[in-house]
Amino acid sequence: MRKFIVTIDGKNYEVGVEEVGADGSVPQAPAAPVAITPAAPVAAPAAVAPVSGEQLLSPFPGLIKKFLVKDGDTVQKDQPILVLEAMKMDNDITAPVAGKVSFKTAVGSNVETNTLLAVIG
Repeated sequence: MRKFIVTIDGKNYEVGVEEVGADGSVPQAPAAPVAITPAAPVAAPAAVAPVSGEQLLSPFPGLIKKFLVKDGDTVQKDQPILVLEAMKMDNDITAPVAGKVSFKTAVGSNVETNTLLAVIG
């Protein structure tokens, strides 16, 4: 018998699943019934600290391919700061304002539209 944790309506339950033979038969000795018991609660995500400065949001879904500046560098308005790959095309994402850049994602991350990429302030 294999055990799994299943989430239903936000509650976790531990369940046992019996393996079936290749021909679809159930093993000879029946397994003892397994009671469904609530599993340990899942921790809530940590609160996100408010950001200070101009937020740079992803204009479309894609892969963060590389940063063109270092975290903490001062950038100029319209300066390319990272490369976002979408549909096998590299797209330079530029700073909306001048200031110090603080990246809020990592190279290699897949992001969705409106994901916070960086804060410039």
